[in-house]
Amino acid sequence: MTASRIERDCVISGGGPAGMVLGYLLARAGLRVTVLEKHADFLRDFRGDTVHPSTVTLLGELGLREKFLELPLTRLPTMDAVIDGQRLTIVDFSTLPAPDNFLVLAPQWDFLNFLAREVAVFPNFELRMLTEATGLIIEDGQVRGVRATSPGGPLEIRATLTVAADGRASALRAAAGLVPEEFGVPIDVLWFGLPKPPEAPPPTLGYLSRRGMVLTIDRGDRYQSGMVIRKGGFDKLRGAGIEGLREQITHAAPVLRPVVGSLTDWEQVKLLTVQINRLRGWYRPGFIAIGDAAHAMSPVFGVGVNFAIQDAVALSNAIAADLAAGAAPTATLARVQRRREWPVKVMQRLQRNAHRVIVRATTGSRIAPRWAVRLLRAASPLLRRFTARFIGIGVLPEHVKSRDA
Repeated sequence: MTASRIERDCVISGGGPAGMVLGYLLARAGLRVTVLEKHADFLRDFRGDTVHPSTVTLLGELGLREKFLELPLTRLPTMDAVIDGQRLTIVDFSTLPAPDNFLVLAPQWDFLNFLAREVAVFPNFELRMLTEATGLIIEDGQVRGVRATSPGGPLEIRATLTVAADGRASALRAAAGLVPEEFGVPIDVLWFGLPKPPEAPPPTLGYLSRRGMVLTIDRGDRYQSGMVIRKGGFDKLRGAGIEGLREQITHAAPVLRPVVGSLTDWEQVKLLTVQINRLRGWYRPGFIAIGDAAHAMSPVFGVGVNFAIQDAVALSNAIAADLAAGAAPTATLARVQRRREWPVKVMQRLQRNAHRVIVRATTGSRIAPRWAVRLLRAASPLLRRFTARFIGIGVLPEHVKSRDA
């Protein structure tokens, strides 16, 4: 069958946060943009659901903030953790400048559906569902677009710029010959949903002690929960039966004892293989990778979605004018990598250090000396302000360039 052919300014593989935000920004700038999403919808659980203050600010710069905040979501002014039995407020977002002084927890499919509705107002934008980019069109060393499969048959989309926003298993990254450098991670995470207990504690990010580590991300009437395990330990845990899993959860987080019985089958449990990696080079002529395709982040601090969106904003700010002139200079793509690579490196280094502490919860070792926990509590007010700024806004926050800039 002969492939249909389309000409665009930019084609983006992947309808996640990075791809949808980039598509919105470029379409808003008047460019012809196609986003390819291989699934029929965005409804997949256990994805990044944290929307940080920096992203809420970006939505405000696009005039979408109030509409977004009308979605069913949870606003958290603070984040608590229980460490060795002591409750600590580790982040206080209310110390950030108003009005974006809170963290949002929203199912990712709601966020993506919201973006899809809003970007649909631009006639120069198209979102093609059930359409998967399978390879690159490369001519004379230059990427000229993608080949894809779609419900209507094979498709060829030629574009000035091709963007891989297709996640940590990016097919286009591989097709471009880009291989990420892997950093060893000693942990994985089991994700599962739990109802809230009848007497729910204040919103708590997680429970961490020598008995284990369990996450409890507030989703209104239930928790998106996770349990940290040693890398490669899933099969052994599964062999002990679902009862063993329930027992480990309640050892680490006794507050969940009244509700853990809702876990009755391993089908309710999803294994997240934690990765930290990063491309040495994010681009080649006519092509760039962003988000998880360029740098897989750990779940620590929940920043993956927001880093992906920051990549999208930086790329749009840098390349929109060039694309309008029919060009995607390699030097511009290199500047985008240089700008975004530094905050990625800083965060990944901190995540790797955090793993060294977290892994102790899987070995029965004390997380920290008692004096260290007491010191942490004493320094808490100052620490809360620092973590709010560092986690909520970041070291190099991006802002949407005005249309007239």
